[in-house]
Parts: sequence; C-alpha cells; structure tokens
Amino acid sequence: MEEMYLGITQWFVDGDTSLLLAVNGMHSSYFDTFMWLCSRKFEWIPFYASILYVLLRNFSWRVVLYSLIAMTVVLLLTDAVSSHFLRPVVARLRPSNPENPLSAAIHIVDNHRGGPYGFPSSHASNSWGLVFFIGLLLRRRVLTWFLACWALLICYSRLYLGVHYPGDLLAGMLLGASVASLVYWVFWRICGQEVRELPAELKHPYMPIAVGLLTLAVFLIMPLFLHIS
Repeated sequence: MEEMYLGITQWFVDGDTSLLLAVNGMHSSYFDTFMWLCSRKFEWIPFYASILYVLLRNFSWRVVLYSLIAMTVVLLLTDAVSSHFLRPVVARLRPSNPENPLSAAIHIVDNHRGGPYGFPSSHASNSWGLVFFIGLLLRRRVLTWFLACWALLICYSRLYLGVHYPGDLLAGMLLGASVASLVYWVFWRICGQEVRELPAELKHPYMPIAVGLLTLAVFLIMPLFLHIS
C-alpha cells in the first residue's frame, strides 16, 4: 500500500512538472508581455468595475453593499488561507524559486519569481472565488462561463510565468470555490429574499463580457509597443 501511495505521488509530481515545463517552455517576447499583463491584478480594474456596475443596475443598495462585503471577505479569506496558512505548512517551493533545482529550466519574465512558496496559488483562489460567488449571485450561464474562462486565463498566465505548478492552481481553485460557497450561504441567509426577486431580464448583464474582451484586446495590442524581458 505504501509503495502504491508513493507511486501515485511520484506520478502526480512528474505530471505536474511536465505540464509546467510544457507551458512555460512555449514562450516568446510577445507572449511574455501579454501573460505578464494578464497576471497583474490592477490592469483588470475596469473589468471589476463593470461587475459593480451590473450589481448597481439590478440590486438595491443594501444587496450591493452586502455583496461587496461578501466578495471582500472571499478575497481576504482565500488570500489569508493560501498565503499565510497553507503555504508555510506545505512549504512547496515555487518552480521559479532559485532554491528549487527546477528553476534552472524555468523561463523567468521581468525577473519575477514570487515568494518562496506557491501551494496553493492565491491568484487562482482569488479569481475562482469571485467566479463562484458572482455566478451564484447573478445566475447567468453565459456570464459565468466567461468568468470561468477569465479565471482559466489567469491560471494559465501563472503557469506561463513559471511561478506556479498546475497542482498549486488546482488547489487554489478548490479553495476559492469552497470559500465562495460558504460565504454565499451566509450572504443568502441575509439577503436571500431580495436576491430571489432578481428579474428574469437583468439590466446590462453582459457588460463585464464586453469590458473583459476590450481589456484583452488592449493586452493583445500592448506587446507591440511594450516589451517585458
């Protein structure tokens, strides 16, 4: 039984490393800049603002306020659990960490290596936490799928930049989904009646999709003028 467990663990580690190297190895100066932009949080502010706009157009100020508080709690919890609790306990070196022997094979962008440990990914837990909470709140399939694609892009950019293993991202996704579900349950207990009365036709429900695609278009153009080495 112990040999089987060790074999499964080694298979997971080998697969985790192989997938990371495959993604990180397909690099170019253009995509170095594009993925660097996708991975940054502040560049997505217009996208976040568009989500707030949808909330303001469709809910009372009370529901919007509690939604913002709930999403803030989701982000604080996912970041705290991933960065300040699980990472020091698991102590899995990032692939980009110079103390990791694998780092010699990792393509580094803009000299960014992140902190010492990377399991789980806070980028993944934060983005997937928002996806699950907003998906549960607005219940619009097309918007939820777009948000999921956005979170997948964020995760892919972390692989491309060599600062996380796929397992880090998967653990972050599961953490974000769990925290968001728990926080949404509490939120539903407080605002459930008002949320249940959500109209069949929301006002501007796909504004985040338009803003998100426009942001991506800007990211695709910027590498032609900005080069991150």
